[in-house]
Amino acid sequence: MWYRILIEQDENGMFVAECPSLPGCISQGRSRKEALENIQDAIKGYLESLKKHNEPIPPSIKEEVVEVKI
Repeated sequence: MWYRILIEQDENGMFVAECPSLPGCISQGRSRKEALENIQDAIKGYLESLKKHNEPIPPSIKEEVVEVKI
């Protein structure tokens, strides 16, 4: 499944990752790579919890990225 995530660096230099489709699903890491790995684990746990409690699982997304040269 594919989910959009946002990664921002905070004032302490930590990278904070969030999945907007899954409210409250947030993680962090000392590097962008670590934050990405951690949010993947958080998303997996979040989805497993939804499944365990018979809650609906938000649909996977598909999107494209385009480069615009100006």
